Amino acid sequence: MSFEHSSEKLGIAPNDRSTRFARSLLAEAGLGLDGEQPWDMYLCSDDVPRRALAQGNLGLGEAYMDGDWECSQLDVFFSRLLRSGITDQINPLALLHHTLSARLLNRQTSRRAWTVGEQHYDLGNDFYSAMLDPRMTYTCGYWKDANDLAQAQEAKLDLICRKLDLRPGVRVLDIGCGWGSFMGFAAEHYGVECVGVTISREQCQWAEERYKGLPLSFRLQDYRELNERFDRIVSIGMFEHVGRKNHRTFMEVAARCLDDDGLMLLHTIGKNRRHDVPDRWIDKYIFPNGDLPSIGQIGDAADGLLVIEDLHNFGADYDRTLMAWHANFERHWPRFSKELGERFRRMWEYYLLSCAGAFRARDIQLWQWVLSRRGVEGGYQRVS
Repeated sequence: MSFEHSSEKLGIAPNDRSTRFARSLLAEAGLGLDGEQPWDMYLCSDDVPRRALAQGNLGLGEAYMDGDWECSQLDVFFSRLLRSGITDQINPLALLHHTLSARLLNRQTSRRAWTVGEQHYDLGNDFYSAMLDPRMTYTCGYWKDANDLAQAQEAKLDLICRKLDLRPGVRVLDIGCGWGSFMGFAAEHYGVECVGVTISREQCQWAEERYKGLPLSFRLQDYRELNERFDRIVSIGMFEHVGRKNHRTFMEVAARCLDDDGLMLLHTIGKNRRHDVPDRWIDKYIFPNGDLPSIGQIGDAADGLLVIEDLHNFGADYDRTLMAWHANFERHWPRFSKELGERFRRMWEYYLLSCAGAFRARDIQLWQWVLSRRGVEGGYQRVS
């Protein structure tokens, strides 16, 4: 896809105040408004700069969903945009209520926690099976020695098993088990027993059917209800939904459920700055009530409860994972186009490619934390 016409030919006012300001900002990131380069914006409506400046990414994303602008390489656009730091110069008043809500209110209560399962994860197992790897692993792959998505996801699952020192007879709790990819892999390759909790009915039903015959138990349950002991605990891609008001509660649950000599692995996306608030577009259309943690927030939550043994950042691998998901999504889209429609396609494209750009710009990270109850005697040995 390429865009060769200038905005002037579309009747867009090049001297509009919002357009001039947007053009000058984008120029700092090596971006344009006329689609001359594949990573430039191509305006189809003269209202896009105003919407973006007034509402930030919510306005920009909704304008893209509406078809009001295009970009041949959306991932590169966002990588350049975020890497440049120009988004820090946009602080619309429309964000004030969202900022105060995110900082002051508990948006991830036991009642509200189910919203993301219903809105996002219950889109349909057929849809996700077309986009993801054969194990339905909806988290970052580990691409160190991998050539494709399936290899990267199995490498990540094996990495977690080795970090937790799994062996036959060990009992594992998976908080936010998704479609059970980790549990199935760990049971098949390391001979462990697992209990997994999820807030998605679709995921729970799919996992129960897929892993019949293995020593796995799947529960439709909020993590706050857990109160039994396990040798190991893992949480892969769920902590992003916990929320800053509940980080301490999550760690308290983990501490009461982890054996004294046990290990826990926390796999989570993270942000670089403690006081950043959730993106409004992502919050509205993709992950309602999500809240990325910072290193400081996770440290505060674990303070006095758990010992941090190891911290591993491979956030750059999420860029490649998202691009692989997007390639699968594009390839299989004709199967879902009639049911989901063009607006959904643009929404999902914006989600996958903007996130890929954010990881590429190192604006957000992917961390694996290893924690223990009382500290590993002699020290924890790093696994990679």
